[in-house]
Amino acid sequence: MLQPPSRMLKAAVQFVSRTRLSPGAFRCPCRNVSVKTGGWKTKKVPQRYLGQPSPYTHPHLIKYGEVTPGLTQMEFELRRQRLASLIEAHAERLSGSSDAADSAHIVIVLSHPIRYMTNDIPYPFHQNQDFLYLTGILEPDSALVMFGSRRPDQAILFMPRRDPARELWDGPRSGRDGAAALTGLERVHCIEELGMVLKSLKGGTVWYDGSQPCHPRLHQTHVRPLLERGAVARSLRPLTHSLRAIKSPAEVELMKEAGRITAQAFKKTMAICRGDIDEALIYAKFDFECRAHGANFLAYPPVVAGGNRANTLHYINNNQIIKDGEMVLLDGGCEHYGYVSDVTRTWPVNGKFSEAQRELYEAVLEVQLACLSLSSPGVSLDHIYSTMLTLLSKQLRELRVLPHSANDADAIKAARRYCPHHVGHYLGMDVHDTPELSRSQPLQPGMAVTIEPGLYFSEDDESCPERFRGLGVRIEDDVHAHRQNNEGLFAFNGLLVPFPW
Repeated sequence: MLQPPSRMLKAAVQFVSRTRLSPGAFRCPCRNVSVKTGGWKTKKVPQRYLGQPSPYTHPHLIKYGEVTPGLTQMEFELRRQRLASLIEAHAERLSGSSDAADSAHIVIVLSHPIRYMTNDIPYPFHQNQDFLYLTGILEPDSALVMFGSRRPDQAILFMPRRDPARELWDGPRSGRDGAAALTGLERVHCIEELGMVLKSLKGGTVWYDGSQPCHPRLHQTHVRPLLERGAVARSLRPLTHSLRAIKSPAEVELMKEAGRITAQAFKKTMAICRGDIDEALIYAKFDFECRAHGANFLAYPPVVAGGNRANTLHYINNNQIIKDGEMVLLDGGCEHYGYVSDVTRTWPVNGKFSEAQRELYEAVLEVQLACLSLSSPGVSLDHIYSTMLTLLSKQLRELRVLPHSANDADAIKAARRYCPHHVGHYLGMDVHDTPELSRSQPLQPGMAVTIEPGLYFSEDDESCPERFRGLGVRIEDDVHAHRQNNEGLFAFNGLLVPFPW
């Protein structure tokens, strides 16, 4: 269960900028932020490989003007300006007056480093999402610094220096010229200059998350000396998470594509199930279908749990044989250019529900459809969770797991026991996205969440009817909250899509 949000986080999510438009400015109405476009100078992308896809090397993926597929330089600039406005507004609230206009701010966001599984064999690199959100840069050992008096709206990007000896082993680097052309940022320095630049900046408040630095070496070498000089440090993460929680139309399209890929992978994976089948084969088929249809990789290690193993919520061994007549619970998703899906389906591997399996599946499905109908602006995940418990308690009575005479308090307690997890979580660049946001906060237009009720009966649970022992069912879909209503991020639902047998 997440901690309640701080006042800063609540205010950040509800913040509306009071920026006055000047001539030649561009306004983003959904973000209440404006930027001047006339000062930007379009730079030609170097005609060589960079440290990430570019319009020159990957024209099938990325267009000119985009930093990453589907996301333009303008979108990233708007994100940085929005963050600067949040800091400005929060500083005014802290001071209680507009005197905060005279204070200077420094924002520091570090990339992730390369991590190694053994000696010189690296894990696949995955970027710090906050850094990626503000820059679009996919390379390790990088940093973003924003600074300014009142509004820290001036940005400097720091990139690894080009090094032919290292590029021979690790692949090409963007360098200063490549990063500047790709992002549109005017000021790009080598990462070795980070400490020197920070030392030269005068700021009363440093916005940085240093309790668990995402890049320990850059923190120790370049950022720690700044903090030790007595600067006031404030956490940046609540502000970036409040921004990330509200998806732009371009972000929603990327999430829809991740959902479409995942839906196809589920249907293709269901279609290979016949009789006894290895969980590892289902895992491999799902992984293949996601990657073959456009996913970069899986969003997380999937749960492929046959039979009673479905009652282990984070079962990821995926190495047992699912017997003919058993169900399999597959909880999987993919990442598509920085945005993820998270879906769960449960089905009988032989294509035919037993009576008990069907009863349990339809009970969970009925609850899930009711919860999906609530997933709209103004309703919190915690409220949907409370509704889920009420509906599950009703289903437990109808399934005769509980006597009809059970009082409401005992029924809710039983619902918590047989569904020990929340109804859902925020979704976006990460599977459990923006954890700084409380689930008690009402959903706002642009938010994406999962809805995933379930019922789980262990095979050794003698308190439930014997016919349900060893069965576990969860059904999960991803939802994008609209202004008027809600919209599934993809059309894949147990009622609407028949089993492919």
